[in-house]
Amino acid sequence: MHEAPDAASAAPTATPAAADAADAGFAADLATGAGELLLKLRTELGFGDARALKDAGDRVADDYLLGRLAAERPRDAVLSEEGRGEQGRIGTERLEADRVWIIDPLDGTREYSEEGRDDWAVHVALWQRGLGLTAAAVALPAQGVTMRTDQRYDIPPVRAGKPRIAVSRTRPPAEALASAEAIGAELVPMGSAGAKVMAVVTGAVDAYVHSGGQFEWDSAAPAAVALASAWHASRIDGAPLRYNNADPYLPDLLVCRPDLAEPLLAAVAGSR
Repeated sequence: MHEAPDAASAAPTATPAAADAADAGFAADLATGAGELLLKLRTELGFGDARALKDAGDRVADDYLLGRLAAERPRDAVLSEEGRGEQGRIGTERLEADRVWIIDPLDGTREYSEEGRDDWAVHVALWQRGLGLTAAAVALPAQGVTMRTDQRYDIPPVRAGKPRIAVSRTRPPAEALASAEAIGAELVPMGSAGAKVMAVVTGAVDAYVHSGGQFEWDSAAPAAVALASAWHASRIDGAPLRYNNADPYLPDLLVCRPDLAEPLLAAVAGSR
């Protein structure tokens, strides 16, 4: 999961594995805690005003995550989808920091505001200079699950029947349609990016193909969890995913079983 470290990196005070596990535990605690608040808010506000529920959910989860990070990791920078404060979307402090938390307080606001839907998530990832993503967690609060980089999610045997590709509920990209045709797969509409990637990692689907617009907070934590268990995660042209860039726009993503990476990348290339 790590990128090659900078030559000038200082010697760590603990083993990388131990440090990563501690950070992963903290990420999981943050994501789970934010998810619990979101579930409570959903119950309190109900579903009569979708916009009010979405806005309140974004605000409550962001306040919680930023508050805990400021209190418990005050030297670390933050990149949040909500972009509040100088450390947000356009802040420069994070570009000079050695540790940056990349968070999406509520991924899948549409699904969160719809009664009965559980395909929304909370993303918390840690980027470190010279290493890339080193720890992350994705909470699926309505499913009662938090998945994290220090736990192993084994790649299951190939299932019988058609492969399954998770796609957007409203706008499956052309690349996903071409991929499904190329490998004889069926498309599975699903909510948030985090829910889609975790569906891959649990084996519920075999791949997630996305293009047309995402940001670093949409994919950082889910991709880190997938990569930590040796699933394939890359740009749709096969390029590695890079984070904490000056422009956080990261518009496409492929996460899949390793055995499907080559045919899916070829299908995407042939569709463009």
